Amino acid sequence: MKSSSPNIAIVTPSQNAYSETFIQAHKNLLDGNVSYYYGTASNIKLEGKGEVLGGAKKLIGKAIDAVSSKKLQSQKKALLNSWKKNRIDVLFFEYGTTAAQFIDVIKESGLPLIIHFHGYDASAHATLKEFEKQYAAMFSYATYVIVVSEVMHKKLLEIGCPQEKIVKNIYGPNDIFFDLEPAFSKSQFLSVGRFTGKKAPYYTLLAFNEVLKEFPEATLVLCGDGNLLETCENICRYYQIEKSVKFAGAVTPEQIKNYLKESLAFVQHSITAKNGDMEGTPLAVLESSAAGLPVIASKHAGIPEVIIDGETGLLFEEHDVETMAKHMKSLLKDKQLAKEMGAKGRLNIRSSFSMKRHIDILNGLILKASNS
Repeated sequence: MKSSSPNIAIVTPSQNAYSETFIQAHKNLLDGNVSYYYGTASNIKLEGKGEVLGGAKKLIGKAIDAVSSKKLQSQKKALLNSWKKNRIDVLFFEYGTTAAQFIDVIKESGLPLIIHFHGYDASAHATLKEFEKQYAAMFSYATYVIVVSEVMHKKLLEIGCPQEKIVKNIYGPNDIFFDLEPAFSKSQFLSVGRFTGKKAPYYTLLAFNEVLKEFPEATLVLCGDGNLLETCENICRYYQIEKSVKFAGAVTPEQIKNYLKESLAFVQHSITAKNGDMEGTPLAVLESSAAGLPVIASKHAGIPEVIIDGETGLLFEEHDVETMAKHMKSLLKDKQLAKEMGAKGRLNIRSSFSMKRHIDILNGLILKASNS
């Protein structure tokens, strides 16, 4: 039997990415001793220690840089040694694509494996094709495979993940959002997310443009950045609505809290992108509902699992800009309805989707895996 406080290796593509607060929650809140690895199979680092392939081994790696396969083998050997040195009991991989890069060394380690899928890694066509063989090996070896929505659950079943290994565990928002008391002081809508295809921020702008025709005092705050940012700025210029729209850029949780406090509702128009990319369950939706705001969003991925249509928010079909605008107008006309929906949303998230629930489930899986 292993210790009740297992040594956990979290392996993730990047270190403390601003848009991946769910991964930071895992790093900071999981029971046990966490070693946080980040990077790619050819350049993996351990937080607080630097490159895994260090010292003399690092020099060897540089000397054979032209022979990438040999360097990769040196990197993998160094990673195995690092896991052994840190007495790792369980491997916890963030994103299926990360586990796919390391599946050979994972299998060689003999350590129990938990894979946490988040979105594109279970849906993007090119990704599923590129890693088809690795995913099959992962699913065969893994102890548990975590998904964050029923849609994602079905996707993984379709590509061959055994039913008995899949655990659905929807994210939980940071507890700081439950402490917020929304003032509903502005006719303001808030959106938080990267400017990418599956977020479809241009649809939010098109809907808001319709809202302004009836409610010229309304405002929209868009937080985040990404490759569609300039496109969205140009849409604002075309419709001459720049004064009513604020592009806030990447923001901190504290800044998001301030925007939530003064806003009327949270809005998001997620879609399935042409390349197949989908959301998991957007954390910003959970955070906004936990903060007591109604959510206006598309019926996409895990959103309908956490937002009760007509009770804690208003939902619409993907690409339906007209209905999105209609819902936004309905809350501008009835701010009391917005307050009531927001209050019900907070109760719903607190009772069914808290961070404690999310982390408790992960802790239970990690303990089972380490004792198996």
